[in-house]
Amino acid sequence: MSEAFRTIVFEKEGSVAHLALNRPDRLNAYSVAMRDDFAEALHLVAEDDEIRALLITGKGRAFCAGADLSEFGTAPSQVIARNARWQRDVWGQLINLDKPIVVAVHGFCIGSGVEILLLGDLRIAASDTVFAMPEVQLGMIPAAGGSQTLPANAGPSVALDLLYTGRRFGAPEALGWGIISRVVEPKELTAAAWEKAEQLSDLPRSFAAALKRAWSAGDEMPTEARLDLERRLAAGAAGLLPE
Repeated sequence: MSEAFRTIVFEKEGSVAHLALNRPDRLNAYSVAMRDDFAEALHLVAEDDEIRALLITGKGRAFCAGADLSEFGTAPSQVIARNARWQRDVWGQLINLDKPIVVAVHGFCIGSGVEILLLGDLRIAASDTVFAMPEVQLGMIPAAGGSQTLPANAGPSVALDLLYTGRRFGAPEALGWGIISRVVEPKELTAAAWEKAEQLSDLPRSFAAALKRAWSAGDEMPTEARLDLERRLAAGAAGLLPE
């Protein structure tokens, strides 16, 4: 089953939903139209009980080369251009989705591409992937969570280096810093990503959802409260008490 969108390809195979960014002529630069398609596809994923896992990839030579800067030039101001991207809360939809998310990246994974990646649960990169967070060098700061998710994964020191300098880095560095969880050869990326997505789709949904809630909700809690949350979610997922 597939749905028609302008800037993404959305398909459902068994219990896995596949969302592929599809502006290959623009290296899948994130545009307002892509924001709308992305939001609608995530709504379909959230509402379809048959879908148990989500796989996000990119078509063509890149995963995502960042925000479509050509739209910034046609807007009355940079602020208005950025605000347009916030009118649909795609990042909140990814955060709140109670189904496992696998993100597989290749080619260029820049700016918004890194931010989408960091909102995935399992992150796989082709060995030739090039990463960067260039917003500060372009006179902006990350506006899709990167200032928070990058330090949470790579640590403050590495994150500030990458954010301040905007320098490019490769898959081995990204793996060492915890930005991705696995590196594979480019020709193996599709198969590896689908394998992981299908494995996660076989998990009992209540347990997968409880694990995501335990991790996200407990992030800023004291240790005792986090452990109590874990016990309650585990019991709820096992049907021993209401979640």
